[in-house]
Amino acid sequence: MAGPWKDARGIIVTTTPTIEGKPIQDYLGVITGEVIVGANVFRDIFAGIRDIVGGRSGSYERILGEAREQAIAELQAECASRGGNAVVGIDLDYEVIGANGSMLMVSASGTAVKI
Repeated sequence: MAGPWKDARGIIVTTTPTIEGKPIQDYLGVITGEVIVGANVFRDIFAGIRDIVGGRSGSYERILGEAREQAIAELQAECASRGGNAVVGIDLDYEVIGANGSMLMVSASGTAVKI
């Protein structure tokens, strides 16, 4: 993330610990959002055949982007439910899980605050 970003509810999210010009009035706790996506065998095969260009897979990048957006949306919803209007110090993690690495977990965590 390059800087603060807002969703439709006005919840600001940022990887920085503070938001310039907006002092934090109250800390509402650590919050998380997790999304797990399963690998689709057919998508994997077709990504290998037709989608990889220059070492990149558009299908996987699109899925990762959607999972990241969903995890951040969960953070924003949890922040709103606690009465906050911003999430600071966001950290994004990606983990391969499952018996044979068939799933990907995207987790986002941060601190819900009132500014």
